[in-house]
Order: sequence, then C-alpha cells, then structure tokens
Amino acid sequence: MAMVESNVVVVVIVVVVVVVMLLLIFLLILLFFKPWRFFLSSSSTRSRTIKVDDLDRPLVSDDEDLIRYQSNELRRDYDLEGASLQNEGHFRSPRTHGLIYKQRLPTVSHHTTQGDSLVDVISDPPEDVLFGQTLRRPLSTDQISEIQKHGRQSLEDEKFQEFVFKDILDQRSCLTLEVISGPSRGLRCSVQSTNTSRLPLTLGRVSPSDLLLKDSEVSGKHAMINWNSNKMKWELIDMGSLNGTLLNSQSINHPDSGSRHWGYPVELASGNVITLGTTSKLYVHITSQKESQIPFGVGVASDPMAVRRGGKKLPMEDVCYYQWPLPGVDKFGLFGICDGHGGAGAAKYASKILPEKVAAILSDSLKRERVLSLGDASDVLRDAFSQTEACMNHNYEGCTATVLLVWTDGDEHFFAQCANVGDSACVMNVDGKQVKMTEDHRITSYSERLRIEETGEPLREGETRLCGLNLGRMLGDKFLKQQDSRFSSVPYISQVVHINQASGTFALLASDGFWDVIGVKKAIQLVLQTRERYSTDESSAEKIANYLLNEARTLRTKDNTSIVFLDFDTNRISCKVES
Repeated sequence: MAMVESNVVVVVIVVVVVVVMLLLIFLLILLFFKPWRFFLSSSSTRSRTIKVDDLDRPLVSDDEDLIRYQSNELRRDYDLEGASLQNEGHFRSPRTHGLIYKQRLPTVSHHTTQGDSLVDVISDPPEDVLFGQTLRRPLSTDQISEIQKHGRQSLEDEKFQEFVFKDILDQRSCLTLEVISGPSRGLRCSVQSTNTSRLPLTLGRVSPSDLLLKDSEVSGKHAMINWNSNKMKWELIDMGSLNGTLLNSQSINHPDSGSRHWGYPVELASGNVITLGTTSKLYVHITSQKESQIPFGVGVASDPMAVRRGGKKLPMEDVCYYQWPLPGVDKFGLFGICDGHGGAGAAKYASKILPEKVAAILSDSLKRERVLSLGDASDVLRDAFSQTEACMNHNYEGCTATVLLVWTDGDEHFFAQCANVGDSACVMNVDGKQVKMTEDHRITSYSERLRIEETGEPLREGETRLCGLNLGRMLGDKFLKQQDSRFSSVPYISQVVHINQASGTFALLASDGFWDVIGVKKAIQLVLQTRERYSTDESSAEKIANYLLNEARTLRTKDNTSIVFLDFDTNRISCKVES
C-alpha cells in the first residue's frame, strides 16, 4: 500500500509540473504574438468606416495646384532609388504652413468605393478670391447681374478691371536656384512662373529631374518646386525622399516619419536655403518680372567641375550674371562672367559693382544719348571698369571680367559691345561670320606680351607668369599691382556689332574652363547644331548653354566652367536675374 501511495503522489506531482509548464508556454505565446491586436485593429477599422450618407462636408484648402500634383501622383508609380512604389491607397487632404482652411464644401453627391479608393468632392466657387493681394473682394455674381441689369458698367469699372489684370501679370516671378555646397556645387537653373511647360521643377539624382544633383544622399526624385497661382508664391514639396529635405534647417518631410509619402507644400522666399540630404544646399533667389521682358533668348549654365583627377575638390570661383534692363536704364542690359582666383570674393564683388557702375554712368542723359546717337559705348565701359577697380579692396584676390553691353535704339535695332580683362572670352556669330569680341590677357598671349614690353620691363624669354599669375590684366589683386606695375585693369574694348534679329546672330560668353577644351570654331558648330534641334523650344537658349557645359564636362575640363548664351534670333520672354 505504501508503494502504491508513493506512486500516486509522484504521478500527481508530474501532472502538476506538466500543467504549470503548459501554462507558462501558453503565456509566452500570448506575450509574443499579441493576438488582441487583431481585435483592436478590426474594431478601430470599424470605427473609422465612413458611410456615404454620413459624410460631413470636409474642409478643403484653396491650394488647387497641390491637389493636382497629388492626384497626378495617384495615377502613376514612381521609381525612387530603384524601388517601385505603388500608388498611395487613399487621398489625403493637403496642408501647408500658413494655409487657411476657410471654405466648407456644400453637401453634394459623392462617389465612393470600398477599400483604397478616391472620394470625389465637387465644390462651389470660393467666397474669397485673392489676386496678388490686390483684389480681396471681387464683385459677387449678384452684384455683377445687378450692374448689367441697370446698365451701370462705367468707365471706372473697366479701368479697374484692366488695372487688376495688369497687376496679375506684374506678379510674374522668376526663380533661380544655385547649388552652394555638395558635389554639384555651382550648378544653377532658372524658371519663370509663366512658363508652365517647365513646371513643376523637379530636383533629384537621376533623369528626368530638371536639376540633376550627383549626390548619393539625394533620392532619384527628391523634391519639387511649383508656382502657386492662387497665392502668387513658389512652393517646395518633398517627394518622399529617403534622406529628407530641409528648408532653412527645418524638415518639410511628411509627418509620418519613415514613410515615403509626399510632404506638404511650404512657401519659398528669396534668400532661403534648401538642403537635400546633408551636404547639397541650394540658395533660392526670387525676382519680380514687372519690367524685365528680354526680346531675345538668354541661357546661363555653370559647373565647378569638381570631379577631376581622382575626385579632387575644386572650389567654385566663377560668377555669371545678367540684368535686363539695367536699373533706371530701360534700353540697356549687361551680361557678364567673372572668374576669380585666390577665392571667389573678388568675382562676387565685381559682378555686383560692374552693373551698378554701368547703370550709374548711363543714368546721365547726355552720356546715354551720346551712346545711342554714336552707336558706341567705349567710354562707358572703360569708365565702369576704372570705377569698379577703384572700389575693390581685395589685396590677395582677383578676377577676370568679361561683360557684353547690349542696347536698343527703340526701333528694334540692337547693338552689342564687349569689354574684358583676363581670359574669359566672348565670341559672336553675325550673318554666319565669326566675330571675336575679347582679347586674351594671358602672359603667353602675343598682344599681352607686347603691352608689357611697352611698359619698359619686357618679360624674359620663356617666362609665362608674372608674380606667379598667368594673367597680365585683372580686377583686384591690389598687393600684386603694388609690387609690379606691369599688371593692369584697363579693359580691351571691342568694336560695336549691329544686330539684325533675322540674321541668326548669337553671342557666347564663357570662362577659360570652356575654352581650354573647346575652340571657337567648334563652339559655333555646336551652337548651330543644337539650336536646330531646339528650334521650336521657347527655352532653347538655356538648353544650348547646358549642352555646351556638358560638352566641356565630357572633354574633362579641369577648371570651373561658366557659360552665358544670347540668342538674338528668338523672341522669348525671360526674366532679370540679379547676382
């Protein structure tokens, strides 16, 4: 009996141990798989189900452009970073910083389907319509009908409507982006608010992005910029980038961190800095287009060409710029390139001061009329260079300066005259003939050696540098000029070219990084071939400038390269870009 009782006790203990172990295993399974999640998820899903009859007129923003962007995004897939992302499942109401949700839509018929589908909502016209902050309360439909009924449409009303229309046109804007840091430092691009064929402007690492940034931290399609015609503002939108987009150090990504959803649009202002990833920074410059209609094509392109001989970094010291018209001088415009050495400070300063000096000289009506009557601006250009040199206090920095002054006599006759110091060159093609507009001021140039010889201190045989510089003329470098009087800032002045817009005339200004690898004859051939290809494109001048820049890159130029291209054979409205 004792033996049987002991066996029973052992069995009971074993059973208890097994039951306890099973309970522990069951508890571990519950903790690991958390099955209650499914019940909570289904209940929350049920609570979020919206019936068509229960739809309560949603708040909708006035930003129709964003709705168009995101609806377009729903229709197509984007291949970002090589991974195909499927269309977003449901439509999100857009939001933006500073956007006022001031309109509720009336109840209308809605079209909904189960699952991931769109809800189509049709709205009435908004109560408040803004026209560039000028017309805040336009006449209502009832008021207009009342005026028409009683025949009170006065001359004042017509003038007011004309004023509003003109004001809207005057709100046209030009956006310029310049890459100021990162592997693509020095790249620039410009777009006008009226050029809808080029909007939105996309920023990314792969084609067909409009601004290609060769930065591994930038997504294939990283961000976009578009013109909001309702607000008359430029807006930046993150396109679900991997490494994020910052505006003035503030993230503009979608609030759902880790998602690849598009962010909400954020307004841009001149002077903003956009950061893509961590190293690529873009400076934003926005100018008004109120009085800046250029009756010929203008294209600007530049690249530091930093990838050279094993990827050695090369600072960007070129500055290219143009202004049409010059401030206070509506018949004149200036186009130029400054190539710095010892730093970019002298080039940036000269590119700012030169247009100001030219404009100040031409603001004198007697001097301006003299230029128009004689068809020659030699004195103006010479004085502008002299005054600019006098203003510069750059002792250990200097720059080349090549400027092309273009003016019209008011009868659709155009004239161009060039002035330069250094080795940034300008060439024109007039009636199929090549016209050299500049002189090379390198020490190895025959004309420059001859000038130095006339100072009484000729260069020695085989000497190719003066105090370590290969240039005999430049702006700045005050210390070197004090040490050696053979340096000069007196520019070469070209002859005046009379431009017939029907003759296919064009002008090409470029820094020495371009001319080091492409000769004048070859450059003209490339322009003629490319212009034929883009003959029907209103932005052909800009595309030609970028094509020439790519050719220099392909030929592995080892210096900063900047290009300003003027096509007098087109009638394209452009905008003023101030450096």
